Amino acid sequence: MPSKVSCLYLLTVVCWASALWYLSITRPTSTYVSQMSIPIRKTAKSHKNITFTNIRTRSLNPHAFEFVINEPKKCESITPFLVILISTTHKEFDARQAIRETWGDESTFTQIHILTIFLLGWNSDDVLNQMVEQESQIFHDIVVENFIDSYHNLTLKTMMGMRWVATFCPKAQYVMKTDSDIFVNMDNLIYKLLKPTTKPRRRYFTGYVINGGPIRDMRSKWYMPRDVYPDSKYPPFCSGTGYVFSADIAELIYKTSLHTRLLHLEDVYVGVCLRKLGIHPYQNSGFNHWKMAYSLCRYRRVITVHQISPEEMHRIWNDMSSKKHLRC
Repeated sequence: MPSKVSCLYLLTVVCWASALWYLSITRPTSTYVSQMSIPIRKTAKSHKNITFTNIRTRSLNPHAFEFVINEPKKCESITPFLVILISTTHKEFDARQAIRETWGDESTFTQIHILTIFLLGWNSDDVLNQMVEQESQIFHDIVVENFIDSYHNLTLKTMMGMRWVATFCPKAQYVMKTDSDIFVNMDNLIYKLLKPTTKPRRRYFTGYVINGGPIRDMRSKWYMPRDVYPDSKYPPFCSGTGYVFSADIAELIYKTSLHTRLLHLEDVYVGVCLRKLGIHPYQNSGFNHWKMAYSLCRYRRVITVHQISPEEMHRIWNDMSSKKHLRC
């Protein structure tokens, strides 16, 4: 006889499929209009003539948002070795489920506790919000704040994750922030990078470190206006596709963000906060922020791979899990 969770999961899948079919025939396929990416705040005060030299004295980003879906008791009875924060969107149910069934499965490692948390904002479509709420009631691994979920609000989503760890899971040892289209080689992450048997590190931050500057071409996805960021170079920052840090940094970054002007490029913004904290990210070539054709031996050498579909995630995970006895 099928379990209650299995029945609820099947019902959720059917509901998701029906909702997405409905949306595909009743909604335009274009992206949200520009005003939909504006955060919903309780209060908003404008500050003029703010420069990067005086941001420490002003509350530029009060982060006045509320949790509308939360898991505040996740860490009450356990001390996680690793909390994985995964940035996702409402329609990516298949991606979330693929992660739950592969590298994000919290029961994979029996000697340590791992938590998987999916981060979302608030959607303009009530149907999608309701579907995510139902999904949350089944899996209890979703956290949502009431800012509009959009590309330009990815920084708010990451700061929400930092806030959640600092508030509800402060005793965790490490945190990983990644995206829903990333494959993570958990064996390499846990045993080769973080090493549970060693003393936990403090003020530690690592990933694929990028040294670059702002793109001024307005046609670019990564366009940065000069009046928002006047400097010619960014501080060293880790690609937002995946980075790992000691959990003590979560509170430091969140508190620093409250006095740091928001940038819509989430990974750059984290780098700006790290610079203010005097923390330099360590380069690690195992973090790949690009697509990489699957090869068992190649994937055994990395920690993250970008642009992996849910179908590929299952296929890669199953192949690597079933061939651990093979040598490269």
